[in-house]
Amino acid sequence: MSTMPPEAPWVLLRGLSREAQHWGEVPQQLQARTGRAVHCIDLPGNGVEWQRASPVCVRDMALHVRQRLQAQRVTGPVHVVGLSMGAMVAVDWATAWPNELCSLVLINSSLRGFSAWHQRLRLPAVVRLLGLLLSPASDERWESTLFDLTSRCPALREATVADWLAIRRAHPVTRLNALRQLLAAARYRAPAQAPRVPLLVLSGAGDQLVSPACSAAMAAHWQVPHRVHLQAGHDLPLDAPEWLLQELIDWAAMPHKAVDVQPG
Repeated sequence: MSTMPPEAPWVLLRGLSREAQHWGEVPQQLQARTGRAVHCIDLPGNGVEWQRASPVCVRDMALHVRQRLQAQRVTGPVHVVGLSMGAMVAVDWATAWPNELCSLVLINSSLRGFSAWHQRLRLPAVVRLLGLLLSPASDERWESTLFDLTSRCPALREATVADWLAIRRAHPVTRLNALRQLLAAARYRAPAQAPRVPLLVLSGAGDQLVSPACSAAMAAHWQVPHRVHLQAGHDLPLDAPEWLLQELIDWAAMPHKAVDVQPG
């Protein structure tokens, strides 16, 4: 086993129809407070990649992330933080190429094989999302609905929806890409064994999109630490940015060990 260098950078991955800008101020604050570079990689179909077709396979998303980091000349193992579908991509990356990661943080995610389908995406959320996907919903309705499903902070609603509308209009995620991302997330199954990297699970007890039981099941199956914010919803960076930052800072300060494995 070998100790990872303290300067190992962060890689942040968002989920379904979300992009780097949806992390808010977390990336800037994380870099300032830890002294580590932060790289926010958009998945195909989202953000700066909005004109690309979204893969229907999580492995292809992981390959995309690795390619983007290579293009940015990011070398050495990295700390990866994945939220929701971004956490699935992170798990697949860590499972296939564990030597490329020195730690993994999974936020409000779910994995097929650990949780029932109605926990992985709550039934009221399914109804509302299908209503958006199957109707000519306006941008305002999209972002208002997504706020209602992912946040437990109504005081943030007006400003946040306005910000999200601007993001959507700059990088519009198509309905087809959103459906393709949903399919990829639904198809992805948990690996039989935990990824061979240090792993932390974070969740919000107020999550109305994905049942918090999914994070608990994941942590229990893999016997890894699980920290819960008692009020936050699905979008932890929005609802509890300071709490999230402190968890990540504390995690980075721990003396993580990485298992030496052959390159995958």
